[in-house]
Amino acid sequence: WRGPVESGMAPRNACCLLGRRARGFYARDAGVAHRANMGLLRSIMCQERTKFKNVWTTHSTSPIAYERGRIYFDNYRCCISSIAQEPRILYQKPKSPKSEKIEDALLLECPLEETLPSPLDYKPSLLVLTAQNWLLRLSADSGEILEKIYLAGSCCKFRYLSWDTPQEVMVIKSAQNKLPATARQAGIQQSVLFHLALFQVLPLSFIGMLEINKKIFGNSVTDVAISNGVLIIMHSMGLVRLYNFQAISEKFMEETFDLGYEFNWNGQVGIVGKYPFGLPCNIKITDTPPLLFEVSSLENAFQIGGYPWHYIITPKKKDKGVFHICSLKDKALAKNGIQDMKCCSLEPDWIYFHPDMSGRIIHAGPNLIKVLKFKEVENNITQMEIAEDFMIVANRENNVDSAVTVTASGRVVKKRYNLLDDDPEQETFKIVDYEDELDLLSVVAVTQIGAEGRAHLDFHCNDRGILLKSIPLLESWDVTYSHEVYFDRDLVLHIEQKPNRRFSCYVYQMVCNTAEEEECSSHEKMERVSCKKGGRRFECS
Repeated sequence: WRGPVESGMAPRNACCLLGRRARGFYARDAGVAHRANMGLLRSIMCQERTKFKNVWTTHSTSPIAYERGRIYFDNYRCCISSIAQEPRILYQKPKSPKSEKIEDALLLECPLEETLPSPLDYKPSLLVLTAQNWLLRLSADSGEILEKIYLAGSCCKFRYLSWDTPQEVMVIKSAQNKLPATARQAGIQQSVLFHLALFQVLPLSFIGMLEINKKIFGNSVTDVAISNGVLIIMHSMGLVRLYNFQAISEKFMEETFDLGYEFNWNGQVGIVGKYPFGLPCNIKITDTPPLLFEVSSLENAFQIGGYPWHYIITPKKKDKGVFHICSLKDKALAKNGIQDMKCCSLEPDWIYFHPDMSGRIIHAGPNLIKVLKFKEVENNITQMEIAEDFMIVANRENNVDSAVTVTASGRVVKKRYNLLDDDPEQETFKIVDYEDELDLLSVVAVTQIGAEGRAHLDFHCNDRGILLKSIPLLESWDVTYSHEVYFDRDLVLHIEQKPNRRFSCYVYQMVCNTAEEEECSSHEKMERVSCKKGGRRFECS
């Protein structure tokens, strides 16, 4: 007998395909070349002579956003590319009235396996939602409007964009509908809380729009979302209920509509997606759909992941900072499934499923990061155990913070308080992220030195947690401000929000110093030291 490989047949088993790919059978495959290039970039980046240089700094009075090598200013009116050696303007649109303010945006990239109707569809584009309920698709490189869809009139205000399935199905959610004070005083009840509209992307096609009604889902509804084909309804007191959205769509959709076609809906004639009619609400839920799952969690915090499927919750308010990891199948608590860092800190620890799709869990606190994994319990195949994969520990002095100290004169001094785990004078973890193309964990750690905070970005091996490289961030880090740090291939970008709507952006790019440059740098340092000793200040360009 000869297997499918020996007999010339294509292997049908997934394990065989993965094994052949690992041994280089598909060397001409684009994915293989991309992985090889990213492996080379990772090796270069982790070399000792490779540095990250602050190439650009700017400040703004409006929020700054970053998406895939593009920095957006002035409510997405100005776009700057961060890929070149120095950031350059891609486009800058004229100022627009407040009515055209962009509420939310998503970056759209074309699928590799599909043929699209227009050549422009193969280039990245930006989906934006305006204050007047317009959905626009803009060219990511020029800002040109490629498509324009009117969503609805004054009956609802759409505010949020999200993915149901990333880069495939988009969800547009309205703000919560609220009656005017005069209507509430008159006793008028508002039963429709939210509107949701769904689109298939590239090409953009309308799937349907539905209402979330208190008469169907209950008076305690506080929020709603759709993710991975699941309708998620959040209630007060932390209750979370899940429903199968595909089943809802199939049962309650009254009619399908295509964008740009004339329709007659409730006595009105209009064009789908055009002003003033917008989109019809064609999914009418008339009774409560079958419940898939429900659970109660503090502040509706609920995550699903792992293999087999598990979820993470904090059961009650008194359990704040304690996380329970349970089986989605039967709600059974996993062995060692209660994770509690017992942090004494101003900011709480946080936990989430690892973005690398390995099924692992990242649990991060001020001085400790745990990467946890699932493994089968011996002699019990129905239960999973939470085990530690590796830990990353903050670099702190190993001094024992004793509550009692004795002075040189022999006087005994008792401390009335203990240091917090996130004490600013000790190295504290602030951000943990994952760079998928380089397979690296990035960790931002901050230490208060005198009046200023100093931060550094560390790269750790995603498999074992080994520290591979550390990059100092030159700007001061104030822990009371809001910070975002993006690590994207050979780019590090730090966005800082200060009081009174002041925003700063710091861009770092990878540079490889040659032996001559390093020698020159050391000579410059020696010159600076000698000049300082002579009483003069000297700076080399």
